[in-house]
Parts: sequence; structure tokens; C-alpha cells
Amino acid sequence: MPTIHLSLKINAPRERCFDLSRSIDLHQDSIAGTGEKAVAGITTGLISLSETVTWRAKHLGIWQNLTSEISDFHYPDTFTDRQVKGAFKRFDHQHIFIEENGGTLMKDIFHFQSSFGILGKLANVLFLTAYMRKFLMIRNNHIKYVAEGGHWKKYLSTPSL
Repeated sequence: MPTIHLSLKINAPRERCFDLSRSIDLHQDSIAGTGEKAVAGITTGLISLSETVTWRAKHLGIWQNLTSEISDFHYPDTFTDRQVKGAFKRFDHQHIFIEENGGTLMKDIFHFQSSFGILGKLANVLFLTAYMRKFLMIRNNHIKYVAEGGHWKKYLSTPSL
């Protein structure tokens, strides 16, 4: 099963980074090129433990729906979302936030298993792992941009963050 590890230093408080990472609205804005929209479950605001969101998006030229659930949640340290329905056979995405030198080290651990047996394994090697890494990096860089500037106020209503 492929695993993607990413780390990004963000010059913003951990709580802000944590909340931006679970913002449905920020997620939609960060990957607008896929046309990804929340269409069921939590469709706006911040998603929390045991809540689900269904995304509709065009990935790799194919429109698809994917439903994920927040299966683990420890504010402001970590949360995990996992696919409950969608194109993957399975995925678990752990988001980790570590206070570091006045900012936040944001880490992602993304485990996934493709559908379609040996063809899925071949797709992982040929393009899917690279595609998912790029997708996550685009999202994370947008979180960094929003968290470090004044744009975070558009997504979070708590003035102390």
C-alpha cells in the first residue's frame, strides 16, 4: 500500500493551521482546478469528529464522488480522515500539527490502496502516487499562503487565531 509523507513549515499558530486544514471552504478554493465541490454531508465550515463530506470532482479526466469521514480528532494536534465510499479501495489521511519555533510543522501521512487489483498497483507506480502527492502539495501550499497572510479570516471566525 503506497504511503505519501509530506512536511511543511508554516509561520502561523498551530490552532489556525489545524482549523484551516479542516475547512471545507478552503479545501474547495485550494484545488479549484479539479472543480471539486462538497455536495453532501458537511458542505461548508469546519468538519469535526464523525462527520462526513462527499466531494464531487474531476480527477484524471473522470468525474467521481468520494465520501470521507473524520475518524480521529485531537484538537489541535491531529485528525484523520478516511474514505468510506469512492474510487480508492481504501485511504487514510492523517494530519499532524507540531508547534515549532513560533510556527507550525504540518505533516501529512496519506496511505492509500487502489481498486482494480494488479491494474491499480500498476497505476500507483506509473502515475497515481505522483498525482496524489502533487494534489496534496497544492492544497498544503494554499493552506500555508492563507495561514501566513490575512486571508485566514475568510475561513475562520475566531479572532484570536
